[in-house]
Amino acid sequence: MSKTLSLMKTNASNPKVWIVAGVTVAGIILVAAETRRRRRKQMIVNREDFGAFLERFELAPFPQPPPPAARLPLSGLTFAVKDIFDVNGYVTGFGSPDWQRTHEPADQTAVVITALLENGAKCVGKTVMDELAFGITGENKHYGTPTNPIIPSNIPGGSSSGSAVAVAAELVDFALGTDTIGCVRIPSAFCGILGFRPSHGAVSTIGIVPNSQSLDAIGCFARDASILHRVGHVLLKLKAVEPRRGRQLVFADDLFQLSKVPKQKTVHVVSKAVEKLSGYQPPKHVNFSQFVASNVPSLKVFSQHSTNLQNGISALLALSSVMVSLQRYEFKTNHEEWFKDVKPRLGPEVSHRVLAAINTKYENVKNLYKVKTEMRAALQSLLKDDGILVIPTIADPPLKLNSKKRYSMEFHDRACTLLSIASMSGGCQVSVPLGKHDGCPISVSFVTYHGADKFLLDTVLDMYVSLQDQVSIASNSAPLPDVNGNMDASELLKEKGNAAFKGMQWNKAVNYYTEAIELNGTNATYYNNRAAAYLELGCFQQAEEDCNKAISLDKKNVKAYLRRGTARESLHCYKEALQDFKHALVLEPQNKVANLAEKRLRKLVS
Repeated sequence: MSKTLSLMKTNASNPKVWIVAGVTVAGIILVAAETRRRRRKQMIVNREDFGAFLERFELAPFPQPPPPAARLPLSGLTFAVKDIFDVNGYVTGFGSPDWQRTHEPADQTAVVITALLENGAKCVGKTVMDELAFGITGENKHYGTPTNPIIPSNIPGGSSSGSAVAVAAELVDFALGTDTIGCVRIPSAFCGILGFRPSHGAVSTIGIVPNSQSLDAIGCFARDASILHRVGHVLLKLKAVEPRRGRQLVFADDLFQLSKVPKQKTVHVVSKAVEKLSGYQPPKHVNFSQFVASNVPSLKVFSQHSTNLQNGISALLALSSVMVSLQRYEFKTNHEEWFKDVKPRLGPEVSHRVLAAINTKYENVKNLYKVKTEMRAALQSLLKDDGILVIPTIADPPLKLNSKKRYSMEFHDRACTLLSIASMSGGCQVSVPLGKHDGCPISVSFVTYHGADKFLLDTVLDMYVSLQDQVSIASNSAPLPDVNGNMDASELLKEKGNAAFKGMQWNKAVNYYTEAIELNGTNATYYNNRAAAYLELGCFQQAEEDCNKAISLDKKNVKAYLRRGTARESLHCYKEALQDFKHALVLEPQNKVANLAEKRLRKLVS
C-alpha cells in the first residue's frame, strides 16, 4: 500500500490529510499525463523518418580524385541499406531482435556498400525490413511498419519496406534492398517509385544474410531513372557506353487480366510512350501463361496439383508454387539449426511461413532446380536479343494497415504468379510507376532475360520521360461510352458471332459480339456470349466485366454467373468465384458444373 493511502486510512476524519492526499493524487495524475504526452511526442519524433530507419549512422564516401580526373558517378548522393547487409562494427539484425541478440557485430562491410562508397555515395543508416526477409507486406512486429508516403493508410510492401519508404519520402536519393520472391518489386510498386531486381548472381551477395541463395538478388530503389541507371551501372560494374540496338516490347496480355487497373493506364500508356521513340519495333502480344506451359515441361509434375484453371494460367500458378517451395527449402537448409536453438519470437504471418519452411519434408528437390533451368531458357527463347516482356508488377493495390482483411491466399497467389517470372528465370526486372488508380499507386514492369541488365536499364532510361508524359495524358482521359442502335442488325451480328464461336474463331467472335453491343448495349446475351469468347482467349478480366454487365441486365442469367465464376477463379479471386457458383446453384440446383466448382473452391478457400 502507498504512503498516501496509508495516511488516508489512518487519519480518515482529518480534513487536512484529505487536502494533502488530493494534491498528491492530482500530482500523480499530472505526472502520468505528462509522461504520456512525452511518450506521444517521442513517437512522433521517431516517425519523422516515416519509420523507415532502424538505426542512423554515416559511412563517408571515398575521396573525390583531384582534377583532371572525372567526378565520381555517385558523388553527392545519399543511400540507406536494408538490415540484411553487413556493416563493419554493426550487428546485422535480419529484421529480428532475436537474430540481432544471437549474432556478433560484422567485421567487414558488404561488397556492394563498399562499391557505392568508392563511387562517391554516402551511406546514412539501416532500414526496417520484414523479419528474416520472409514477408511481402512490409510489417514488422518488433520495429513497426514504415509509413507508405504515397498512401499512409496502406502497407508499404516488403520485405525491403524501410528502404522503399526512405526513397519515396525523399530521405535518401536511393536505397539497397534484396529481392527473393519480390521483396524489391512489391514495395517499389506500392510506394510509387522505381525498383530494380538485377539478374541472379549479377551483383555480389558477399556480406548479406541469405534467405534463399538460388533466388536472392540485391536490388535498389530510386525516384529518378537517371539515378537508378547510375547506381545500376556501379552495382553491375558495367561499361558506360555500348552500341545501341533495336528493342521490341512483348506485352503479356493474359497477365494484364490479373490486374483491375484499366489497360488505358498501363498497356496503352506504354504503347503510346514508344511510338515516337527511335529504335523500337512494333510491339508483340503473347499469352505468356500458355507459352510457359508449352516451354517448361518439368512444370507438369507440379501443375497436376494446381486448380483447374484455363488456358495455361495454371502453369504460372505452378511456377509460383515451385518458387515458394524452393525458397522454403533453402531457408530451412540455411537457418533450421538457429531457429530450433533460439526459438525466435516472430509476427504471426512470418511465423506461419517460417514454420511451414522448417516443418516440411521436401521431395523431388532436383525438379525444383530443373524448373528454374528450363524457365531461364524459355524466357531467352521468347525474347531473343531485343525483347522486353511487359507485365503488371503486382495484381492488387496495397492492403490497408491493421485491417481485418489480412494477407490472403488470393493476394499471395495473384502476386506470386507475376513475381515468379523473374525470380525463377533469374532474369532482370524494373518496376516503373505509372501514376495512380482509385488513389493507389500503379506500375508496370519490364522484364528481360538473364544477363541483359544494361540493355534493360538503358531502355528504362530511354523511355522514362515519354512514359511520364503519357501517364499525365491518360489520367485526364475518359473512357468511351457505349453506343445503342438497331436491334435487328445486332441480332444478325450475334448469330455471326455464334457461328465464329462454334468454329473456334474466338477473336472473330469477339469482334461480332462487340459490334452487336455497339448497336444494342442493353442485351445481356451479347455480353454473356462475348464473355465466353474472352474466356477461350484467356482474357479473364474482360470476361468478368462482360458478365457483370450481363448480370446487371438480367439477375437470373445462370450462364453469366458460371462464366464470371470461371473468370474470377482464373484471376485467383477464389472467394468471389465461390459466391458466383453458389448463386448459380440457387438458380439451378442440379447444375453439375456449378456443383463441382463449388465443392472444389470450398476446399480451396477453407
